Amino acid sequence: MADSTPQNWRASDEFLAEALVGRDSALEAALAAQDAAGLPAIEVAPVGGKLLSLLVRIGGARRVLEIGTLGGYSTIWMARAIGDGGRVVTIEAEPGNAAVARANVDAAGVGDRIDIRIGRGEDVLPRLVGEEPFDLVFIDADKESNTLYLDWAARLGRPGTVIVLDNIGRDGEIVNERSTDPKVIGTRAGLRMLGEDPRFDATALQTVGVKGWDGFALAVVA
Repeated sequence: MADSTPQNWRASDEFLAEALVGRDSALEAALAAQDAAGLPAIEVAPVGGKLLSLLVRIGGARRVLEIGTLGGYSTIWMARAIGDGGRVVTIEAEPGNAAVARANVDAAGVGDRIDIRIGRGEDVLPRLVGEEPFDLVFIDADKESNTLYLDWAARLGRPGTVIVLDNIGRDGEIVNERSTDPKVIGTRAGLRMLGEDPRFDATALQTVGVKGWDGFALAVVA
């Protein structure tokens, strides 16, 4: 039996990506452009991108909200899955990141399906009120604001809207109720909200892989 080490987690993740995802020149180019621009390598792993794509397809989502664009890697995955006529609205606080993402999604051939809104989530989300509800919401932004983003995901969704909350593992620190790390505190608050707020029916999974010890929560708006 292989030892449970970060090196073996990475090797297993890379095997799964090779077996189930394969090579994709547009996605690889997006990552290369992101790296060249100095953006942090905190995008979802390839197997995570494929999961988002499958969730969009399984749910038949036509309108997707993403909170946290970075370089557009996950955005491309979801925009491909919604197909012609679908729309991804993605929010990015940093204009520089948004510029990289715009170039990446256009180069990947899905730019016409993607609306990049620049600004902090707390400022941009209220402006979406009155638009058609979203079928799927992917939250991958500052963890300190998880409860705010979850509240807006419910308000901008509908019964049956799927919500994916990323990076809930925090290297196992989510069990540390005395943590002073704002990311851990925000993650714990988001998970508590998913469990206690009657608007959500949720579960969560820990993961290990190229992103270390992590995980995601999956919820449906009641």
